[in-house]
Amino acid sequence: MNSTFEIVKVGIADMNIVKAPNLIRTTGLGSCVGLVLYDQVRRIAGMVHVMLPSSSLSKSGPVNVAKFADTAVPQLAAKLVQKGARVPALKAKLAGGAQMFQFSGGSDLMRIGPRNVEAVLEQLKILRIPVVAEDVGGNSGRTIEFNADTCILQIRTVNKGTNEI
Repeated sequence: MNSTFEIVKVGIADMNIVKAPNLIRTTGLGSCVGLVLYDQVRRIAGMVHVMLPSSSLSKSGPVNVAKFADTAVPQLAAKLVQKGARVPALKAKLAGGAQMFQFSGGSDLMRIGPRNVEAVLEQLKILRIPVVAEDVGGNSGRTIEFNADTCILQIRTVNKGTNEI
């Protein structure tokens, strides 16, 4: 059996796609959300590292679609379909969205992590993509790695070890 595989990295405000047996990984998830969409039968998966909830927060110039939940989620789904995934077969797993800093006062603007999670879940609902598992919230950073062959999302959380969903 050939056990050669590649680990494809996804940067901040970036997205990528892999086919089994390859893995896909992103690091530095604090308030950001790492979203994986996958088609288990076709053994294809995509990951996006979402920084902010809405592209309306963009300053000027061209928008990086991977940066914002409202543009990243539909774009990732579209890219997967272009590569052979089937829309009804898509499933989602996500991690991140931590509240990295404590603020006094109830400003919603400072709740970036929870707002990122809410925005990603809203887009998934619109696209009718079911969430199979999630590891969100808290106040610790995460690194995630998805195996397109086993469909297991491994989450390494700062000071809390490793978890699989």
